[in-house]
Amino acid sequence: MSKINKYLNKNIALKLVVYAVVIGLFWVKMNYIQANIFSLNVENANEANILAFNPLSSIFLIFGIGVLLGGRRGMFVSYILGSILLYVNVLFYREYNDFITIPMLNQVANLADLGGSITTIMSPGDALLFADVLIAAFLLFYLKPSRFQVFKPKRREGIILAIVAIPLFLINLQWAETERTDLLERTFDRNMLVKYIGVINYHVYDAVLQGKTEMKKTMADSNELVPIINYMNENKSEDSDRLEGVAEGKNVIVMSMESTQTFVVDNTLHGEELTPYFNDLKEEGIYFDNFYHQVKQGRTSDSEFLLANSLYPLNRGAVFFTHSGNQYEGLPSLLNEKGYFTSSMHANDKTFWNRNVMYDSLGFDEFYSKEDYDVTPEKSHGWGYLDEYFFEDSLSKMKEMDQPFYTKMITLTNHYPFTLPEEQKLIEEGETGSGTLNRYFQTIRYQDEALKKFVEDFKNSELYDDTILVIYGDHFGISENHQKAMGEYLDKDINEFEQFQLQRVPLLIYGKGIKGEKNHTVGGQIDLRPTLTNLLGIEDDNPIQFGHDLLDEDRRQLMITRDGNFANEDYVGIQGTCYDRETGEKLEAGLCDEGFDKAQEELEMSDSIIYGDLLRYLDETEMVQNKDEGSNQEND
Repeated sequence: MSKINKYLNKNIALKLVVYAVVIGLFWVKMNYIQANIFSLNVENANEANILAFNPLSSIFLIFGIGVLLGGRRGMFVSYILGSILLYVNVLFYREYNDFITIPMLNQVANLADLGGSITTIMSPGDALLFADVLIAAFLLFYLKPSRFQVFKPKRREGIILAIVAIPLFLINLQWAETERTDLLERTFDRNMLVKYIGVINYHVYDAVLQGKTEMKKTMADSNELVPIINYMNENKSEDSDRLEGVAEGKNVIVMSMESTQTFVVDNTLHGEELTPYFNDLKEEGIYFDNFYHQVKQGRTSDSEFLLANSLYPLNRGAVFFTHSGNQYEGLPSLLNEKGYFTSSMHANDKTFWNRNVMYDSLGFDEFYSKEDYDVTPEKSHGWGYLDEYFFEDSLSKMKEMDQPFYTKMITLTNHYPFTLPEEQKLIEEGETGSGTLNRYFQTIRYQDEALKKFVEDFKNSELYDDTILVIYGDHFGISENHQKAMGEYLDKDINEFEQFQLQRVPLLIYGKGIKGEKNHTVGGQIDLRPTLTNLLGIEDDNPIQFGHDLLDEDRRQLMITRDGNFANEDYVGIQGTCYDRETGEKLEAGLCDEGFDKAQEELEMSDSIIYGDLLRYLDETEMVQNKDEGSNQEND
């Protein structure tokens, strides 16, 4: 009997050792990735300890499920799937400085066009992130197989592992909330969530959020729209007389410039201007130098959504994918009602960002996509059709359009990984420590030259007298993962404030009858729609818009990012810290409380509109409101 007990104890001990080593291997990898690859801004020893502890609960959970379902093989499958999930997040984070969400998985079709981008993001050293998988396989299957016959994990062991994950997570959460209270309410900040609960637990929480999101539309009703309309009425600015109707009846060309940031404007490299043509052109129109992008995971599609609806994009996924079936009161629909022919021009596949579906919801008459352009290998590079040919073909199409028309152009060439054919390189690469930034200078310079050809041809065409041109940057091109290199180029320390200011993108309104000026108002892409309708002298009856006319001298100067940060005429608020907008000096936190509160309030309202598809109730709600107003007048 003693020999049997000794044998069993020895093998139980062996099993525990294998469990411990396999769990330890995954913990080391996960800890390395979270601490060294993700930029999670660990500020003190307590946060560092939380970061080291938080992988444990998720590891026990996934390995427990694996053992429960498939014993050793199940444990190994969990190891492989967990490793793949971590690596996909590594790639995504390198590109977007963000983590994958479930809605983003609906956009997997976009990966077909990523090609060279993904290979550029990958590194030969990444193979080391999978070396532990071989060690785990060796431990679980090949180390003296005869002695491992007894190592057959039982279901109860899987259940025990999964159950242990629960107190580990509760300890983790309670510990994390010593640093950040109401942590799970801060869903807008994925970096913070991963820092405190770990990347795998974050994905579990994201799945919970997705379930709640699916319920919102089902449970929504028209009553939810009433307080939002009341808020809009209370915060509505008086219509501006400034340049009102200056472009009445004119055509509108809106040009979305891929990955274009304001820092390149009036700046040089090797003694040469990066955007020489735009630098001159902006003197002839209204140039906004405090204009910010407000996109999140939807990138270019988010900027389109902001322009068309004057609503904020979602914090998770792209509205173009997740809520393309909603009812919208889009700018193209409004212009259709006013007699405009509306179109979008983008020489990419129709299905990219689900544009072929979403454009119908927004009210576009026509979508000129890749199939409508003369896209050949000789005219293409990287992401596709080179800008110079795209501009030339697009202008030809506009000359044949019924007028007045509204058309939105989306460029392609200045896109990560920022590569060009040799003959299109008009400036030498940069000399910073980032190849991405170094190449970015070349594609920006090329884009400027392509823009020059388009605008000069446009000025010499019959369209010029009856058309206004709006040029704006869609989102950042250089993420905060390249702060050190950006600091080298700009010769300054890129701290939190400077990184925020780098999210400014150029905006220029140009056309005959519009005098040149530099406008310093603080605004964002959400303000484009009311600005355009004012210029066109069009009454916009849609009451659900968060933007304000950029040309109104008495406008509310407030730009809110999807992260809940903000900028106004005096302050910049970033994750609870308050800065002087002009100097970047840290100020008393309370000075920014109002801005943070307003940001949270508006983001929540915008989310409820999208998640609940509340605009479908707009006519019904307005009828109720009008009836109530009539009753109130009778009682007065």
